[in-house]
This record gives sequence, C-alpha cells and structure tokens, in this order.
Amino acid sequence: MNITPVESYLSAFTQLEGKFIAPWFSERRRAALDNFQQNGFPTSRQENWKYTDVRPIAKREFNLAKKEKNGMSSDQIDRIRWGLDCQELIFINGHFSSSNSRINNLLDGVILESLVTAADSRTDIVQNHLGNYADYSIGSFTALNTAFLHDGALVYIPENTVIDKPICIFYLSAATKQPFITHPRNLIILGANAQATVIESYIGTENTDYFTNTVTEVIIHAGAKLEHYKIQQENGQSFHIGSFIAHQEKNSRLESHSISLGGRLVRNDLISNLTQAGAEVTLNGLYMARNRQHVDNHTLINHLEPHTRSEEYYRGVLDDHARGVFNGKVIVHKDAQKTDAHQSNANLLLSDNAEADTKPELEIYADDVKCSHGATVGQLDKQMLFYLRSRAIEEEKARSLLTYAFAEDVIKRIKFAPIRKQLEDLVIGRLPDAALIREFVT
Repeated sequence: MNITPVESYLSAFTQLEGKFIAPWFSERRRAALDNFQQNGFPTSRQENWKYTDVRPIAKREFNLAKKEKNGMSSDQIDRIRWGLDCQELIFINGHFSSSNSRINNLLDGVILESLVTAADSRTDIVQNHLGNYADYSIGSFTALNTAFLHDGALVYIPENTVIDKPICIFYLSAATKQPFITHPRNLIILGANAQATVIESYIGTENTDYFTNTVTEVIIHAGAKLEHYKIQQENGQSFHIGSFIAHQEKNSRLESHSISLGGRLVRNDLISNLTQAGAEVTLNGLYMARNRQHVDNHTLINHLEPHTRSEEYYRGVLDDHARGVFNGKVIVHKDAQKTDAHQSNANLLLSDNAEADTKPELEIYADDVKCSHGATVGQLDKQMLFYLRSRAIEEEKARSLLTYAFAEDVIKRIKFAPIRKQLEDLVIGRLPDAALIREFVT
C-alpha cells in the first residue's frame, strides 16, 4: 500500500521519539509533528510558495541520517576548511564530530557546544530560548525541523564579551547508500553589548543524494552586534531548505550575508524582528544558479518599534535553465515611527532560458517613515560588452568579467576580509577562464 509523504514522516518519527534531545523538549517535538500532520507540505497555491514547487522533496523518501563512522576523512575535511584562525564546530551528516572540531581558549562564559549536549548540561539557557523565536507554526519545514531535531550548535556569548575569532559551523554531507535527511538546529545568543562573527557553511560531497532542512534561531540583546554568514555549497542533486529567525533588542546590530551557490532546489527564509528602538539589520545576499537549479530567497523584516533601520541588498546571477526567486517584505508596524528601510534586488540573466521572479513588498502602517524598494531583471550591458571587445578582450572573457563585476557588488559589502577573499575565489571559479579572470581582478 502506498503511503503519503506526510505519513512517511509520521512513521519515521517513531524511530526518533525519545532520542537525542533532552526529555523536556518532547512535548514541543510532538506538537510540531502534529502541526506538520495538519498542514502538510506547502503548495504553489500558497502565496509564499507560488514560485517554488516542493513536490520533488515531498515525493522522495529520505532516511534519517545516521552517524557515520567513516563519513569523511580528515583530508577531505581539511580541504573544505576556510583556512581561518577560528573556533570550529563540525557536523557530519547532521551529527556533531567532536574529533574533527576545534574549540579552544574560550573566554569566560562563552559556550560553543553541540545542542544535544547543551540541552542536558545548559538546560536553563537552551530551555529558555529554543523554539521560542523559530516557532513551528511559522511553516511546515520549521515544524519538521522541530519534530526531528537531533543535533546542532549552541553559540552563547555572555554580555560585554567581544569574540575576536570567528565561529565556524560546518555541516558536511557525506555519501551514504540511501538518500538521507538532516535537520540541523542552531541557537545563537548574544548577551547585552556582546560581539561575534558566526559563519555557517553547508557542503555536500558529489554523488550524494540528501536533503538539508536547517533552522537557525538568533537572539541579540541590547547593544549587541552579530555578523552572520551563511554559505551554501551543496551538491547539484541535493535539496536545501533553510530558515533564519532573529530577535533583536534595543540598539542591537545584525549583518546577515547569505550566499547560495549549490543545490538543486534551495529555499532560504530569513526573518528579522526589530523589537526595540535603535535596532538595525542589514541583509546582503548573492545567489548564483545554473543548469536547472532553483533558488528561492524570502525575507521578512518587522519594524515593531520607533527609530529602527533596515537595509537589504540581494543580487542573483542565473544561467542555462536556472530559476531565481526573490520575495522581500518589509512591514512597518503602527508604532514604528522614524523607521528607515531600504530594499533592492537585481537579477542578471545569462541565458534566454533563465528566469527570475522578484517581488519586493512594503507594508507601512506609520506615517513618519523613510522607505524605498526596487527590483530589476536584465542581461549583460551590450555597451559595456562592446567596450571590452574593443579592447581586444574575447567575448567569453568579457562576459565573465561583467558577470563577476555584477556579483562583486554584493561581495564587496562583506567587511570580514578573509571571507570576502574566499567568496571572490568561489565566484570566479564558477566562471569560464577563471585563471585569466583572476589576473584582471586581483
């Protein structure tokens, strides 16, 4: 007898119940599963999923990822490291790898741990925050993540603490015999006036069939500053659904940089709630898709109180039969006077078959605000292409240079130089004549 996609997850839940996360989370886990059972997977009839069909995920059967004894060699892991002097938490197929992680010389009060470990040993911190901001009612995939949560990272920076070293969280997907699913959950908490840089990196080996369904909850207390990077380099046959939900308090600062380069079907949901006066958020995003990749970015910024500020700048580069989706929504609530909000999305189509759907939105319920938004979809500038050709630059090389210049407009906004250089190399590596392009831009 055939079972529905939802029923297959209900069946898999029986394997997980009572395992991994602490018993106090069981009630919320079960409630999240009930929510998923009631609502099922989203469909294109829902406005937020109008341009993204998740049936390739819903119809496919994924096994819960098991802890692999020989998932990745140390040489493989070394090759994907960013080469930074950083604190590292490494997860292989969704499970924390203490032997490959590098955590040392932490300042007093700083906590970098597997979320499973912290749920038992740091119950007061985890129980007070986990699931309170990324509520399972947000959507079906967040409900699935909450129901099947089995590991992730806890980053806790106490008040008045500044972390100089970046914190790198790697999620590595290694080959298995059967398609598998992981549900990483990250909890990042910055106390008042704390500062940190956190880098989430998602990488999959080739010939690996898997689905990553990740959720990151962020709490930034008064005066704190977080610089956050999400770099997604999944392989071309994988699926990636990611949610990032931030709660920002008075005079807090969040800089989010979302880079999507891989994956067959990708969806990034990012929500920032500016809950107190003086809170600021900057969202930068770059998505590059080719072949038949589908990348969907949905953002939501809630200006809830006066004197809050947001900036949003996303760019997409689409080639072959790729499709990019951007939906950026800014809501200025009734009491949020003196809000300053600006949003921009630009898309570059390198092929007649590529497609971009862009929908910037503003909802304003206050009268003393300064807000703007805009979106463009176009091809390479023919005049600029002609200019480069007139300087004896071959057409393919000229197209690559102009493509890089378009993408670089997002990359240059990254303040952290080592990551900026790494991303420049990644973007150039996707272009024809990469070695020659490097000579022009370095």
